[in-house]
Amino acid sequence: MGEPVMAPERTVTLRVNGQTAAVTAMLDTPLLLVLRNDLQLNGPKYGCGLGECGACTVTIDGIAARACVFPLSGAQGREITTLEGLGNRQRPHPVQQAFIDEQAAQCGYCMNGMIMTAKALLDRIPQPTDAEIRQELSGNLCRCGTHLEILRAVRRAARQTS
Repeated sequence: MGEPVMAPERTVTLRVNGQTAAVTAMLDTPLLLVLRNDLQLNGPKYGCGLGECGACTVTIDGIAARACVFPLSGAQGREITTLEGLGNRQRPHPVQQAFIDEQAAQCGYCMNGMIMTAKALLDRIPQPTDAEIRQELSGNLCRCGTHLEILRAVRRAARQTS
């Protein structure tokens, strides 16, 4: 038996947070690794590596996606937004501000996924019901149990953005 054949690295042009960036990596590299290691974006977190916890959530063309299982090859030519692309300390996005106002964060493990998923939901459904919010956020694991505060934050963001 011979050595496994490695796929060659390719240069891929990405559009992340409104900026264009060229990265060189294997096409099956998880987008999360490129965002964190090559582009130094720390909003999306490495959690489970299986697309189960939501910590790595970004939006791709406005749809919440798990960057840990999304291959680099699928990201070219698409608009990728990370937590850093929503707002900053001086001007937080309304969803970010709602999470601050409702004190919805404790340990921070789930915050990236909760905020990015909520943003994608509100873009699609500006006034979601509690059932829609719960359903949308159900794939994001929260270890410290701020579920009620998170629900209030999404409701507040819906009021502020409509």
